Amino acid sequence: MTLEFPSNNQVVGVGQPLPDLLYATIDDLQLGLAAGTFTSVDLVKAYLARINEVNSVLHAVIETNPDAISIAASLDTERAGGSTRGKLHGIPICIKDNIATLDKMNNTAGSFALLGAIPPSDSTIAAKLKAAGAVIIGKCNLSQWANYRSSNSTNGWTSRGGQTMGAYYPMQDPSGSSSGPGVVSSLGLAAAAVGTETSGSIISPSSRNSLTGIKPSVGLASRYLIVPISQTQDTPGPMTRTMVDAAYILSIIAGQDPYDNYTSAIPFETIPDYAAECNSEGLRSAKIGIPRNAITVSSTNGPEITAFNASISVFKQLGATIVDNADFPDLAGYMNFSGGSYTTDPVVGADFVVDVANYFNEMTTNPHNIKSIQDLINFTETYAPEDYPDRNIATWLNAASLNVTMGDANYYAALLEQYYYGSNATILGALEKYDLDALIIPSSMSPGYAAIAGYPIVTVPLGYYPASTNVTYNSRGTLVSLGPNFPFGLSFYGRRFSEASLVKYACAFESATNYRQLKNPYIIPNIQLIDVM
Repeated sequence: MTLEFPSNNQVVGVGQPLPDLLYATIDDLQLGLAAGTFTSVDLVKAYLARINEVNSVLHAVIETNPDAISIAASLDTERAGGSTRGKLHGIPICIKDNIATLDKMNNTAGSFALLGAIPPSDSTIAAKLKAAGAVIIGKCNLSQWANYRSSNSTNGWTSRGGQTMGAYYPMQDPSGSSSGPGVVSSLGLAAAAVGTETSGSIISPSSRNSLTGIKPSVGLASRYLIVPISQTQDTPGPMTRTMVDAAYILSIIAGQDPYDNYTSAIPFETIPDYAAECNSEGLRSAKIGIPRNAITVSSTNGPEITAFNASISVFKQLGATIVDNADFPDLAGYMNFSGGSYTTDPVVGADFVVDVANYFNEMTTNPHNIKSIQDLINFTETYAPEDYPDRNIATWLNAASLNVTMGDANYYAALLEQYYYGSNATILGALEKYDLDALIIPSSMSPGYAAIAGYPIVTVPLGYYPASTNVTYNSRGTLVSLGPNFPFGLSFYGRRFSEASLVKYACAFESATNYRQLKNPYIIPNIQLIDVM
């Protein structure tokens, strides 16, 4: 085979380009698969080799699927017979280790408490991904229990998987809780990844790993057999290198599910083709607001603010009308609202007490016979690998001691209050008052408002901290919390179930800027398709 290495980071063989897996999109991979240039088996082998190459440093993958190659081979056979299932046919992806699969992989939220537990079936979204032809090659590491355990742990740490680190600076805090999916997708350790969010867990690691990410409206995608925190706030979503790839995945995982009654609120019968309107014209005639009173300037976030302000001219050039100072109407009320932090929110705490018990009790095999939050507390306090008491269980203790029970009057009063502060007081209030299609805000400031009312967020890359940035460490001294080349993003807010519009706007902005391509990670796997073919 004659090889050449052209300037566009592609390796050419057998007359067709082999895409560089650091950059490859789902469409790139489908072109190669359709042309017979490579197979799904080749892709799986290449991605598994890339994981093996860097995982000892970054700890982004908690385990890989021992059946991935045989699954890919069966999908190659389908393709050879003239049948494909769509955009994800034969595409290797990695999912967060709180999304259950009924196969040879575990689903543990990073804890030994769930190691060996067997669910009654695939989670709904895993089943949808498999039915669409995706090859789930592994489970991504995360912040343990999706960051709902400790007040003194670190983003990306689990007892099972160790400490995930970002790839843009040595010892980079990857953000959380979908830390592993962020690193996996950014480095091309899989074609794409799926994470989950309660408050910030898709948007923040997507932003910190220079990715696009979609935190869907609560209820757009089923949470059945995803290790829960809160049924009022949890939602799964894609974390990818391009907006189109995220849109492909969202169209597959979205939809009603009888096992998740929140999905009955979906206001349309047919799930949109979210990628259909991804083009450079998507912002033309859009009316976009900026909630200035929610944008805070600190001693360290200057580069983000500067880049955000500079982006306004891009929106205008793309045909959008910008309404500056489209402020949240009751930001002061939100700031005084005691339920804004999901680790102390009484609604989230009451949800967790019930929802985590229900999850354990649905397992067909429950090795440690955990049936309640108290059982989980007892296990964690006595099982040394869980790193207690060095990493505490303060969040669980708070939830277990609440004077609020799911379904009682105090619960519903608190729920109504948080819905108000996440909608009319903030996002929805600004959208309605100024007659807007969407809002934009730096991604580092976006999650909390949308979390408590179940509103969607879409984030896209916006830039990187300069090389002169001072290195600062987390409280444990184990991660760099801010440093040179750290990525950051821009977020779009919209009304519930307005993802089609938000994706359209984000696609246009991404197409005009392509900020992800400005900097590469400091550590990049060397393995490419040619090495396994």
